[in-house]
Amino acid sequence: MPRRRSNLGRRTRRAEAVRRVIANQTEEERASANERNRQRMAQKRAEEAAERRAARLEDAQWRARRARGSRSAASDLLRSQQNERDRPRVAERRQRETADPRQNVQRILRERFCHQSSHSNLFGVQVQYKHLIELLKRTAIHGESNSVLIIGPRGSGKTMLINHALKELMEVEDVSENVLQVHLNGLLQINDKIALKEITRQLNLENVVGDKVFGSFAENLSFILEALKKGDRTSSCPVIFILDEFDLFAHHRNQTLLYNLFDISQSAQTPIAVIGLTCRLDILELLEKRVKSRFSHRQMHLMNSFGFPQYLKIFKEQLSLPTEFPDKLFAEKWNENVQCLSEDKSVQEVLQKHFNISKSLRSLHMLLMLALSRVTTSHPFITAADLMEANQLCSMDSKANIVHGLSVLEICLIIAMKHLNDIYEEEPFNFQMVYNEFQKFVQRKAHSVYNFEKPVVMKAFEHLQQLELIRPVERTSVNAQREYQLMKLLLDNTQIMNALQKYPNCPTDVRQWATSSLSWL
Repeated sequence: MPRRRSNLGRRTRRAEAVRRVIANQTEEERASANERNRQRMAQKRAEEAAERRAARLEDAQWRARRARGSRSAASDLLRSQQNERDRPRVAERRQRETADPRQNVQRILRERFCHQSSHSNLFGVQVQYKHLIELLKRTAIHGESNSVLIIGPRGSGKTMLINHALKELMEVEDVSENVLQVHLNGLLQINDKIALKEITRQLNLENVVGDKVFGSFAENLSFILEALKKGDRTSSCPVIFILDEFDLFAHHRNQTLLYNLFDISQSAQTPIAVIGLTCRLDILELLEKRVKSRFSHRQMHLMNSFGFPQYLKIFKEQLSLPTEFPDKLFAEKWNENVQCLSEDKSVQEVLQKHFNISKSLRSLHMLLMLALSRVTTSHPFITAADLMEANQLCSMDSKANIVHGLSVLEICLIIAMKHLNDIYEEEPFNFQMVYNEFQKFVQRKAHSVYNFEKPVVMKAFEHLQQLELIRPVERTSVNAQREYQLMKLLLDNTQIMNALQKYPNCPTDVRQWATSSLSWL
């Protein structure tokens, strides 16, 4: 009986063990089956998400192509309508210009001086122009991404150089329809968000981006460039980015725009060319390490390195009329007059002075524009006197012109400041010191013509500060009295004396006070 019970117990325990093993195997199989199901569902969801992204991208590309096509057709229609409306005016203007060639001269030369003429020439930058056009062609034709910085002082021809290169590039067959341009300016696009909106607008992708929410700036920019891909999704439209005032983009937070543009130019994504224009020689020092590492370090320097003989040659070329001018006889006389001007000693002295001050072609164009404005029906040619008068207008001191419009009281305050600068060797002064100096002059003259009350004198002093003829040395404190706030005069003695000589009806005693070597005691 006990043996039978022990056998029964062993069989029971063995059965329970078997059931536990079977239960464990069932749980493991169930868990593995669930895991396989989860993996299949995740893979299916990933495939569906990829299909949705591909469909959304194809839809965006189709919308972009449709938008470009519709905008192109609409712009062609508007252009044809505008040309149809302008045709009578153009015919009338051409007839008037044919009758009076001087109006045609004004139009041609003004367009040349304002860089609006397609026939304007480049001076002294032929080597840089050759390198730049080769770089742009590699991007536009061969799909090679590039980046370059054009560095030079203001007025050295950076914008004119890139405009000429883009004009020649667009004349290449099969390039004008495939290459897109994006022009950004650091003065207008003050942060990356505004810059991205401007990129979207210039690429005609506002309806593609719409109200989509992107996780990062890089994702947004990549989506925009992906939408520019052609229908086969293997090739993209090359994009040329021109960043004027490039150094201001370096002050954006984290330099996100520059980082992403340079990163794309170093990768095998959409072919782009990033061209930066700046006047900062230390521009690379402003870039973060991650941005600098993605920049190609290709730089072009424009330094206006030509001498005065070439400057004189530029003067003749800029002022001469082209050979295709309608009135051949007038063009010959005009060009002969320009040749005589270039050989005139007084004109050469004016140009030499202008050249010594600034080699910038922008300042030369301003000089020629002022001289050209003197051409009329009774005065058909530019003379040496016109150039000398234009030079005087160019070299006119703006602060001295402001002094010409001041009242006698304000002139007296400036003279008092001049004497304080002479006595205390350019040390800052305050209103009370100026008022005391002015009172010495009033008491010396023994008459009440200039005897103004102190609040009136204070008002004149504040007006000089508003005109920026004087400025505070330090920031204005809330508790500081206005009479004792330290100021500094922004005019030197030469400017003051020249302005007094040209001041209309300046009192004699005031002029004598200004020329006295010491202040009135």
